[in-house]
Amino acid sequence: MEVHRWDLPYRPGRHARILPNGNLAYNGAHPDAPRLFPMFQKYRGGVMMQVDPSGKVVQEHRDPLAHHDQHHLDNGEVLYTTLQPLTPEQAQSISGGIPSTEAPDGKVYADCIKHVDPKDGREIWSWSAIEHLDPKVFPLNPHYAREHWPLINSVYPLRDGNILASLRSVSAVVIISRETGKVIWHLDSTVVAQQHCASELANGNILIFDNGTFRHHESDTFTRAIEVQRHTKEIVWEYRDRSFPSAFFTPFMGGAQRLGNGNTLITEAVFGRMFEVTSDGTICWEYINPNFATYKGLGAPELAEIGFGYPANTIFRAYKYTSEQIPWLCLPN
Repeated sequence: MEVHRWDLPYRPGRHARILPNGNLAYNGAHPDAPRLFPMFQKYRGGVMMQVDPSGKVVQEHRDPLAHHDQHHLDNGEVLYTTLQPLTPEQAQSISGGIPSTEAPDGKVYADCIKHVDPKDGREIWSWSAIEHLDPKVFPLNPHYAREHWPLINSVYPLRDGNILASLRSVSAVVIISRETGKVIWHLDSTVVAQQHCASELANGNILIFDNGTFRHHESDTFTRAIEVQRHTKEIVWEYRDRSFPSAFFTPFMGGAQRLGNGNTLITEAVFGRMFEVTSDGTICWEYINPNFATYKGLGAPELAEIGFGYPANTIFRAYKYTSEQIPWLCLPN
């Protein structure tokens, strides 16, 4: 049952969530963003808005090269992912990927993370992948195009002030020192595969949605949610389908949220499925998105050629809220 709706001027650019102040954080697709490469048309964002319950935009920051994740902080500032073009010399240093699959303009684009104050557009902090990651340590998966490296799909501010990031196309989750920009923690492709949605739990552990595409030493594909102990990198909790692991598999997008009752909400993105599991892996709630749409009208007809031309109920990431977290919402009895 639909209980509230925001009608917004821009199509979704991946991430959206309700903030502690009750407003909606919405990442809309920038209307004037450049056409860098076909997949950028699919996952770009760029209009980072905070919208109140009535639909009024109370804050906005724009970056036409932004994509995937935005994290609105409690003080109104925004931490987000964006792109920069590499020089030919920098692009040549990027290891891996499918040969001759740079962007149509011949460039390789690399990720940056920015922390800004939308009130005046001031940049508070920034980080550049090409300046702080060794391409030999973080090579592109050999099945990936060379247009985008390392493809950061989530950024998360840790309680210690450092930054947690998920790097999809190199299968890595890292912690970046906010002080130096150096990677001070690295979970590599021997553990995760094309993962999404890395977040910090109350106990300090890291929760990750591990998609499982191109997983090492596995002939069957499967997705799982894992909780990793930060200091030992040990997997201390895992959910995967009990009876037939390949039955739970989404090759891209997805999320995992640890709830206050100890359960975990999981978004099986490709199939529009959201379900909640207990700590022992029992499914206690499930919902399938009934709404279907296409990627038509994005200025990227090539997407239809690689499987994105049909209607789908795909969901990037979902969150579950208690009634106390949305006090303005009048729920039916």
